[in-house]
Amino acid sequence: MGKLARSVHPEILDSLPPGDPRAVRSRADLRRLHRVMGSCAILVRALKPALAAPRHIVELGAGDGTLLLRAARRLAPGWRGVRLSLLDRQRLVSPRTLDAYRALGWQAEVLEVDVEDWLAQPAREPYSLVLANLFAHHFDNRPLAAMLGAIAARAGACFLCEPRRSGVALAGSRLVGLVGANAVTRHDAVLSVRAGFTGHELSDLWPPDQRGAWRLSEYPAGLFSHCFLAQRTGAGAGAA
Repeated sequence: MGKLARSVHPEILDSLPPGDPRAVRSRADLRRLHRVMGSCAILVRALKPALAAPRHIVELGAGDGTLLLRAARRLAPGWRGVRLSLLDRQRLVSPRTLDAYRALGWQAEVLEVDVEDWLAQPAREPYSLVLANLFAHHFDNRPLAAMLGAIAARAGACFLCEPRRSGVALAGSRLVGLVGANAVTRHDAVLSVRAGFTGHELSDLWPPDQRGAWRLSEYPAGLFSHCFLAQRTGAGAGAA
């Protein structure tokens, strides 16, 4: 199979109201798929050595906040007193999840806002880390490049974990029904892979005029994931 061209199309889950039974079931599917993909371990392996003591973390497209919570339980012994902003267009984070973050010593808040509106606002403070999981692939290259530019202007580090665009991942996306995924998840999984990334595509979208101040790494993780990590270097590295 030749290289798959990247194509971005709207996914069904993004158009459903939060309480729609199909959406509720699809979010449960995603939690199962994260376990199959090893998403939590991927997050921890990337972030633990990259950041010593982040003060303020922002997760874009945070959903119900449970994936990052699983990672936070592993990171919390070394990451104390973290302020966490969980950003999403829909308010899906439960009080129980927020309580679980507080039990770790993290101060978690929910920001119900579109990411493009949030990034258009003046930054009140620099962020230690802006991260996203299965989020960046929803955007075509031009708005994604603008988003990365806004992140670079206000963060000390950026981490993205996205679908890998490959024949193996595409074949896997067509088999998610085997873990009980509903029609919404089965449809969206294929579109997610087709909109995913490979090679150095995310690095190529990082603002060219700032690359000298950043260390960029991009790599496959497991069978189905593609990761991008940007770390500010030099004097600006500790600003966040």
